[in-house]
Amino acid sequence: MALFTKLPTRTLTSSKQLLPSAISKRFLGIPSAFLLDDYLPRYQLLTSVESAKKRSLAYAHLRECNLCPRKCEINRYETTGMCLIGAKTAKVNVIAPHRGEEPCIQGHHGSGSVFFSGCNLRCVFCQNHDIAHQRNGFDLTPEELAEWYLKLQQIGNVHNINLVTPEHVVPQVALSILNARDMGLRIPIIYNTSSFDSLDSLRLLDGLIDIYLPDFKVWKDSTSKRLLKADNYTSTAMESIKEMHRQVGDLSFTSDGIAKKGVLLRHLVMPGKEDEGREIMRWLAENVSRDLYVHIMEQYHPDAHVGKKRRVTRRVRLGEEESDSSQEEVRYAEINRAVRDEELGSVRDAAVEAGLWRFCEPHEGQFHL
Repeated sequence: MALFTKLPTRTLTSSKQLLPSAISKRFLGIPSAFLLDDYLPRYQLLTSVESAKKRSLAYAHLRECNLCPRKCEINRYETTGMCLIGAKTAKVNVIAPHRGEEPCIQGHHGSGSVFFSGCNLRCVFCQNHDIAHQRNGFDLTPEELAEWYLKLQQIGNVHNINLVTPEHVVPQVALSILNARDMGLRIPIIYNTSSFDSLDSLRLLDGLIDIYLPDFKVWKDSTSKRLLKADNYTSTAMESIKEMHRQVGDLSFTSDGIAKKGVLLRHLVMPGKEDEGREIMRWLAENVSRDLYVHIMEQYHPDAHVGKKRRVTRRVRLGEEESDSSQEEVRYAEINRAVRDEELGSVRDAAVEAGLWRFCEPHEGQFHL
């Protein structure tokens, strides 16, 4: 089966980051608290009884879906909810080694990325909107997904399996990991999420996921309603990120500089929303960990619905008469521009002031630590 090879357009700071090192072990100044001698993926530690319980729970979730805060509570074997994805398969757009992630994730050989179609959010600025909103892709069973993980490991020689936007297919993901373990998978699993997860969903994943890669997108409820089309995003993200950190802790590496376990948190700075970014940084430092590994991202650009024009008709009064006036408007005009350096710097300064110190920054020729 051939899959699309289109990938998100994030670029690397330097092509040197892709060059393999001639030295198999490189000590890059990793603090000892975050240095692992070796690492065995968490799913390898599950007993047969624990695995059986997770399989049973996965099927139960599909029969009464509560995988995200929308809590559709529908039987996905019979119908679909907000995500429009059923029970027997997951829809996948891209499966390929990916070199557009943080260097400690992609390493020399790439991250084995699986881009799931569909989403439980409707972000108006989504940079993968053709995947998330239009649900383009192929339907794969958990067994077929497991086979692809093995291909990525054996043929792609990737450092990890990177599950991108999997919030709405967690049962299928859990079953695929368990199947892949029995088939010989031995590399870490990354859960790459918007943080719009339910605690029930994350508890199902406990013991299966090695690295959580959550976004914390916005802070204000008014912003999440307008831009994410979700009423309770911020409170959900708080709960989710704390649970992720409880499971796997702060990001840790083996001596080659590759991340193996922990949380790597992303925040995409958006135009005019730097005040929300500052609040997010303060909350993370005070409520999760000051040792949290944070990527303050600057690659926002208008996409999806942002900047599109629409014609709006309004009723206007001229003297004693009323008439309709039609004019063209730019949708979401307040974020229809690039982020300014001072906005990015403001969020970074707030993070430092709050006590955060482990940042993902460009360092030519080596991994981010």
